[in-house]
Amino acid sequence: MTMMMTTKEEEEVDDDECREEEGVDEAHETRACDESGGDIINLLGFPLVVSLSMLVLIVASFNVYSGLKKRKLNKLKERFFQQNGGLLLQQKIEKHRGSIQTAKIFSIEELKKATNNFDEDKILGRGGHGIVYKGVLQDNTTVAIKKSKISDQCQIEQFINEVIILSQINHANVVKLLGCCLETQVPLLVYEFIQGGTLYDHLHAQNRSLKLDWKTRLRISSETAGVLAYLHSATSPPIIHRDVKTINILLDHNLRAKVADFGASKIVPLDQTQFTTLVQGTTIGYLDPEYFHTSHLTEKSDVYSFGVVLAELLTGRKALCFDMPEDDRNLAMYFISSMNKGGLLHILDNQITDEAKPEQVMEFSNIAKRCLNLKGEERPTMKEVATELEGLRMMENQRWESDRSCLNETENMLSASSSSLSSAFYSEDGSHGRGIISRLESIGQITVSLGGR
Repeated sequence: MTMMMTTKEEEEVDDDECREEEGVDEAHETRACDESGGDIINLLGFPLVVSLSMLVLIVASFNVYSGLKKRKLNKLKERFFQQNGGLLLQQKIEKHRGSIQTAKIFSIEELKKATNNFDEDKILGRGGHGIVYKGVLQDNTTVAIKKSKISDQCQIEQFINEVIILSQINHANVVKLLGCCLETQVPLLVYEFIQGGTLYDHLHAQNRSLKLDWKTRLRISSETAGVLAYLHSATSPPIIHRDVKTINILLDHNLRAKVADFGASKIVPLDQTQFTTLVQGTTIGYLDPEYFHTSHLTEKSDVYSFGVVLAELLTGRKALCFDMPEDDRNLAMYFISSMNKGGLLHILDNQITDEAKPEQVMEFSNIAKRCLNLKGEERPTMKEVATELEGLRMMENQRWESDRSCLNETENMLSASSSSLSSAFYSEDGSHGRGIISRLESIGQITVSLGGR
């Protein structure tokens, strides 16, 4: 009995030991699994932590770089603003505020947005002084933005004075200067936008669809002369344009003249009538011949350039044409030579010979000839030229009104005669019919008279 119990107890003890050993093994396995799982998690988590750290570092570095770049750009814009006379311009604007309209100072961001970051598709033209872009401001105003090629830092104060004075010019035939931007290395100028193209295009473009008649050419010349006379005589101090040519005379949708491109303009000190300058604007065909001897440009230099414009309006030829024989390439010389030889009628544009009165053409040509005098002192002033051209224009308007009045009168008489013709010839004694015949004969004489005008 004792032995049996002992054996049973031993078996139970063995079973307990086995269970304990199994429990130990299970616990060991569990710990082993936990440890291996932790190792896997650690292996997966480390790269993620590193990646997130790198991302944070990159973002932080980019923000720091952007901040530094923005700060550097702001400092550069501020330096350009001061370098281009921004502080001086602000002072002058404050001085004139409320009394007259002055120029606005645009930010570079405004003009970039207006031109789609100065997209090449926005380019209106390229000239000797720079590139002109078409832009639309935030208030939907369409403007022309001129980006100059060069900048003379020695003349900043003079440039600011010009901006102020030109912004104050209130003339119907001058392209209005709206303001400028001084946050770039070279100042940007903002003008009103004129959509009709240039006088040069209307005279010389091969595919021009609209030909300028004599009346329109006379009006354009009178309006342009009026602007130059205004600049020379009515502004204080006087302004010399220095770049008068057909490409700088814009035409609006009604073909009204708008003088543009004052990039070469100079303000004349009140105690000077001429000054020495380097020519940066005037195209050779328009340049005053006296400049080559004196290096001086005066108000009479604008008169000479305008004389070339008048010759272009008369002949339809370019100021300088290399397709012509060498002696005839320069229009001014060719025009004077033709007039001296009595060959003016042979060089006129067909549009003029078909429409204009010979005496008007001759008077217009004589004005051009006087403007093209090689001696500046013998040229007329722009005020004199403007007065004479306006007189010619008024005569043309009166002639046109007179012709139209006569034409209307003739049409009315013909209409009245036609309405009474049938009844007149059926009168008993025929006297009424004879009266109508007499009236028709008089109408025929009026018509012949009009045809000969």
